[in-house]
Amino acid sequence: MTCPSVNVRDYHTMSDYYEKVKIELQQMKAPGEAAETEAAAEQQQLSPASESSVSADVSLTSRRDISRSSINERSRSKSRSKGDGHERQVNGRQVSDLTVAGIYRVSNEQNLQVKGTGKIFKAKSAANGQVESCQRQTEEKCEHQEDGSKVGKKRRPVTVDSSKAKTSLEALKLSIRQLKWKEFPIGRRTACDIYWHGVSFHDNENIVSGQVNKFPGMIEMLRKINLSRAVRTMQELFPEEYNFYPRSWILPEEYQLFSTQVRLLKDNDSTLKPTFIVKPDNGSQGDGIYLIRDPADLRVISGSQVKQAVVQEYIQKPLLIDKLKFDIRLYVLVRSLEPLEIYIAKEGLTRFCTEPYQEPSQKNLSHVFMHLTNYSLNVHSGNFVHSDSCNTGSKRTFSSVLYRLGSKGVDIKKVWSDIIALVIKTVIALVPELKVHYQADIPPGKPGPTCFQILGFDILLMKNLKPILLEVNSNPSMRIEHEQEVSPGVFEYVPSLVDEEVKVGVIRDTLRLMDPAQRKQYGVTNLGDGSPENAIVVDAESDEKEGLADSLPSLCLKQVFPKYTKQFNYLRVVERIATIFLRFLGVKGTMRLGPTGFRTFIRNCKLSNSSFSMASADILYIDITRRCAGTLPDSREAGMGLQAFIEAFFYLAARRFKALPLREQLVSLLEVCETSLDGQGHGEKPRPHRSHTNANPASAHYSAPPTLNSPALTRRHQYHRWHQPLQPSAKGNADN
Repeated sequence: MTCPSVNVRDYHTMSDYYEKVKIELQQMKAPGEAAETEAAAEQQQLSPASESSVSADVSLTSRRDISRSSINERSRSKSRSKGDGHERQVNGRQVSDLTVAGIYRVSNEQNLQVKGTGKIFKAKSAANGQVESCQRQTEEKCEHQEDGSKVGKKRRPVTVDSSKAKTSLEALKLSIRQLKWKEFPIGRRTACDIYWHGVSFHDNENIVSGQVNKFPGMIEMLRKINLSRAVRTMQELFPEEYNFYPRSWILPEEYQLFSTQVRLLKDNDSTLKPTFIVKPDNGSQGDGIYLIRDPADLRVISGSQVKQAVVQEYIQKPLLIDKLKFDIRLYVLVRSLEPLEIYIAKEGLTRFCTEPYQEPSQKNLSHVFMHLTNYSLNVHSGNFVHSDSCNTGSKRTFSSVLYRLGSKGVDIKKVWSDIIALVIKTVIALVPELKVHYQADIPPGKPGPTCFQILGFDILLMKNLKPILLEVNSNPSMRIEHEQEVSPGVFEYVPSLVDEEVKVGVIRDTLRLMDPAQRKQYGVTNLGDGSPENAIVVDAESDEKEGLADSLPSLCLKQVFPKYTKQFNYLRVVERIATIFLRFLGVKGTMRLGPTGFRTFIRNCKLSNSSFSMASADILYIDITRRCAGTLPDSREAGMGLQAFIEAFFYLAARRFKALPLREQLVSLLEVCETSLDGQGHGEKPRPHRSHTNANPASAHYSAPPTLNSPALTRRHQYHRWHQPLQPSAKGNADN
């Protein structure tokens, strides 16, 4: 783009200087290095004062001509103050001749005058009132043609620290190369824009700026037990909305409850033979998973240690393709927690078992290649098929499976809609604890990076096409090669085209969304779009195309939240409880509420009265904290965590609003607390928008989940919350 000229009338008295300028220009066009040497020599002769000012006795017409010359290729502009005088002096005398450096500075001054019209071309004003040339050596350059006209502005490439990327390194490198960004494979001293970690937020402890691809606490939250606790809380409040997660029991603390419920189930209906799947709490890649039919078969103790695990109902009626069971790996980007932003990749992977499926029986419970879809297990089967085709083999693209289902008359949009709802609801269940972890690692006012993360959702489709959440992975594999035996006993990694097609696109488009220069272009969408509140519209094409380079494909990541805020915001009840919890934590960096903080919460929310004294509040704090501490043996910090605080909140709500159903009890107590806290002020941030419980008419009348009539209940506190009985779900599973 050509830098525009400025028309100025008062230049007639400057004709002599204009002639001198023309002579200088002719000299500079001569070939060789003489002009460059002369320019350098004259620049050295200038005093510091002359470096910051130029003569005002120069025609702006001459400046227009000079700006079209090739001077910019020979000299660099320097910042100068707007308040400098219009006359420069050397050794105390006024200088009226124009040097090459002086001519360049005059040309630069024209740009300042153009800026005054509201257009910025080649200079900008700094915060200290000085003017910075656009030719910043470390940031960006203005490129010019031979005639001096401006042809484009080249911004500094985004920098990515890949030193901790681990197994995702190859896919990350390809993504950076496609984006034409700059990679630092061993890191660097100065800060990068993006840090790519392979395991956790704490892979690099010295980051105080930029963006990190991991959230603090995500690994902990997505362990089997913590995920089950979070979803169970939501199941109590919204049983129908969260029926996509199999009923779960936490071992060893709920072993007796599990045994009792299974016994009662068999006593009531001897024809039922439910199967259960046991998953180690911190297991991955299918390690340690096994199936059982009797609680006596649980392997709770390993040596002298009690093994933490989750036991779940086994889904006996999965959808089959080619008589094989399969699951879906979908990639979900949590772009931020506040405000909550969620994206889903439109392409995923389907992982197939390698042995034809049969309903579980005592004979085939140990057939892992039949029942477990984990790639890391089935890849060792002799029946595993590596294929470069996206629609054959033991690992295929999700779109190829959808196409096949669609050809048989399946409503693909309905399947996608149900999956989107599952993802949003699951993330909403995780957010409260994640916010506590985030504030503990990056307290308000402390310098630190912002975070985002790619999660791996493992989803099973039942025979009736209902999606079931199996687990969520905090570190989904981004490896784009697989191990293959190239000769007997010799293995090597060879490229996997299916993995590369899916995973490189996910990483590349995640980086595009996190590009510091592009973030605003993919911000919060308009929430008042007039869509039906209970509908999820699955578009045929992505609508996130703005601001994309022509050389790159459209985004493979589709925003689903806040796009569908109207449909799901009413579910964020526990998040409101977490906001109150965070307010009373007090000490920065802690995740536990002390007794003083709990008393302050009771007092400030005006929850104490004649029937519930502050002494009762102290007893409640001690009782719940001790019990919850027993369920978290690895807890290093004393005090009341968020889950314990939620227990206390449930109890307080039940005492105060006995006549209401469970969810209405909580929302009513939240209104009391939020109103009291809002009236006190204290400069806290305003709380998020409240979503009334009746925001979703279809779910407005659910009552609290029924409790199991079991002897075990009498040994528990009266306010302890239990999940639903086993029998209804087990029958439904068997009948599907």
